[in-house]
Amino acid sequence: MLTVGDRFPQYSLEAVVSLEKGKEFQKLTEKSHEGKWKIVFLWPMDFTFVCPTEIAAFGKKNRDFEDRDAQVLGVSTDTHFVHLAWRKNHPDLLDLPFPMLADTKRELSTALGVLHKTDGVPLRATFIVDPEGVIRHVNVNDLSVGRNVDEVLRNLDALQTDELCPCNWQKGDDTLKAA
Repeated sequence: MLTVGDRFPQYSLEAVVSLEKGKEFQKLTEKSHEGKWKIVFLWPMDFTFVCPTEIAAFGKKNRDFEDRDAQVLGVSTDTHFVHLAWRKNHPDLLDLPFPMLADTKRELSTALGVLHKTDGVPLRATFIVDPEGVIRHVNVNDLSVGRNVDEVLRNLDALQTDELCPCNWQKGDDTLKAA
């Protein structure tokens, strides 16, 4: 699995970016949001139970990520057509403000090293990637446990200070000074 300090892999994936007819899909690459922090989170599959709770939570916090110059990108191995159908059929996903990428060939999931060993779907992995394309934070949960979006935001805040942040640090708290 790729980890902190590794470069985020190259990718070129179809994504659902809108529900507006004729504007639903767009090809996105690692260069699509150059100069921004990226929050890339993967989920096992569409039309499941835990996944929409996480996706909706990221959607509700999207403005907070944008305020920190970060682009949220959601990824699963379902096709872009399945993503679109799910968004149209799940009330919590109708107004989703970030792209849903379709890693149908499992190339990105494989490069990241986050495919479940027996089920072949992505684990609940979250990557914070800096504007230079370097992974700065990784968290991976088992299939049955949803992640904490507030903790992702807290980690982004800490990374963006470029200082030493103690345990349970929150934005606005003092950072540590090396002696």
